[in-house]
Amino acid sequence: MLAITVREPGGPEVLEWAEVPDPEPGPGEVLIEVAASAVNRADLLQRQGFYPPPKGASEILGLECSGRIVDVGAGVSNWHQGDEVCALLSGGGYAQRVAVPAGQLLPLPVGVSMLEAGGLPEVAATVWSNLVGVAGLRAGELALIQGGSGGIGTHAIQVAAALGARVAATAGSPERLERCRELGAEIALNYRDDSVAATLREATGGRGADVILDNMGAAALAANLDRLAPGGRLVIIGLQGGTRAEIDLNAMLRKRAVVAATNLRGRPTDGLDGKAAIIAEVRAGLWPLIEDGRVKPVVHAEIPMDRAGEAHRMLGEGGVIGKLLLVNPGYGG
Repeated sequence: MLAITVREPGGPEVLEWAEVPDPEPGPGEVLIEVAASAVNRADLLQRQGFYPPPKGASEILGLECSGRIVDVGAGVSNWHQGDEVCALLSGGGYAQRVAVPAGQLLPLPVGVSMLEAGGLPEVAATVWSNLVGVAGLRAGELALIQGGSGGIGTHAIQVAAALGARVAATAGSPERLERCRELGAEIALNYRDDSVAATLREATGGRGADVILDNMGAAALAANLDRLAPGGRLVIIGLQGGTRAEIDLNAMLRKRAVVAATNLRGRPTDGLDGKAAIIAEVRAGLWPLIEDGRVKPVVHAEIPMDRAGEAHRMLGEGGVIGKLLLVNPGYGG
């Protein structure tokens, strides 16, 4: 089969569309003919040599895909050849075929196209497991979504709003802020200009945010604690602002705050907090919100998979709103 390979760690130019061995489904796995995958920031880090896949996972980039099941491994009884699915992957999505544990599959949501579904599993699992599972977001609370115009952010705004929460979001340009408002953000804040904490307190009678979903990490830690309401929950899902920072425990104690940091890719398939458990929760809780139209995929562009370097360059340069899809040019449908 053909897949995107990484010639050597480096820039987008190191990505090549080349022949690689065909994957085979092992016990408990299915083989998917890939229709589309999507570009995530983790892919850019892996391309540069900074984020290797978990032990035993495919070295090929790609953390999600959509497509059609073409083979089923031993022990799989609830999925069949010909089923149209999307899947959460530990790697392997930038390819014509990928083998994936059956527990990480989702059916295509009603009303979502095959290509759109290629950019759903990663954001769906990340947002639902963190906003609902870790943070326990409730109706009437205020959720602050950092990076509201990105792939995670555009999805998180819609999910929080669908759950009945008030939503605030940060972004870095008027165009991005307007898109956040269109998706359901009551408060849209330019992180370059606005005093986020002061605006949140003004909008909440002095309380601040009940839940913060943060993609920055160390650089934003102190500011995020200041933005939290009493009893607030800060969930860190990205490290774009670094990995190390001091934390003011006195501020946490005063606010009875919770700080959590989570990772999706490195989890096992099985177990109480494994990927299969998260996927089951997504299917039960989030898929109905997608199928009734309250949460919709946000796609910036569809790019042929053999031009993955172009997509990496676009995401790295900024300006992308939502997800960049990589479409397999040889998909048979």
